[in-house]
Amino acid sequence: MNRAVVVEQFGGPEVLEIREVPEPHAGPGTVRVRVAAAGLNPMDWRLASSPGGAAAWGLTLPMGFGSDFAGTADEVGDGVSGFAVGDRVFGGAIGRAIADRVVVDPAVAHLTHTPDGVDDAVAATLPVAARTADAVIAAIDPHEGDTVLVGGAAGGVGVVVAQLARLAGARVIGTASEGTFGFLEGLGVEPVARGEGLADRVKALAPDGLTAAADMVGDEAARAALALGVPASRVATIAAPNGPEGVRRTGGREASPDALDRVAALIAAGRITMPIEGRFPLEDIREAVELQRTGHVHGKVVVMLDGR
Repeated sequence: MNRAVVVEQFGGPEVLEIREVPEPHAGPGTVRVRVAAAGLNPMDWRLASSPGGAAAWGLTLPMGFGSDFAGTADEVGDGVSGFAVGDRVFGGAIGRAIADRVVVDPAVAHLTHTPDGVDDAVAATLPVAARTADAVIAAIDPHEGDTVLVGGAAGGVGVVVAQLARLAGARVIGTASEGTFGFLEGLGVEPVARGEGLADRVKALAPDGLTAAADMVGDEAARAALALGVPASRVATIAAPNGPEGVRRTGGREASPDALDRVAALIAAGRITMPIEGRFPLEDIREAVELQRTGHVHGKVVVMLDGR
């Protein structure tokens, strides 16, 4: 049996179908991974619902679904070094990660080894989130004495950015809905309600001012930071192509080559965490995507393909 989530028409979760598909095999320069878990990202359902978005990534119908996976290498093609059958691995396969088996070029997939102490579900949350967070941290360069505003701090990328900034010695204030305040406080992040009047609320929390900001969900936090005097050079966004002039627009493509290994090692050492809001069996893929689409997820949503 070789199952995959297939998209034959653009739309919402209702277009996601689980199908039996031909079993792929590793050829020269590639590795086949038996997928145990796949982490969901906003980009996944956006690609499935948008012809333009799919085309930007070279995807056409019919196509697969999902970007992040973790599992075990079960075939290794000629010419591949650094990976062997039986290795636990994780990486990315945009538009096709949610399948029993995926074949990837290790370099393109940023394939890397899953460290001991990190289970497959957690590893599957990292490829997009950790690489994006790494790029954001490089853009704003938090350090001891900084006060950093993180927009969307409870989401999959924001939660990593917030924790990495704290590890660098910064004080972190995170925007969120009130239902996530306790969750953020447990991570050492000071929560603040998003919405109108954000700059005033942040100023009340940090009367001495902000020094940097990173916005994961748009440009509200970025604009509030600029209004409070943060220089645009220390403000970053990942999802605001038409955001404020001068801010750093970044994403996973600008991550350092070892980003996944470094973030996974921090998780294995217990220095940061990746919360998982829900784990769903493959059969419940539509429900998993519905939850992820709410925008109120604490951390990540994961689809399990190994029966756990």
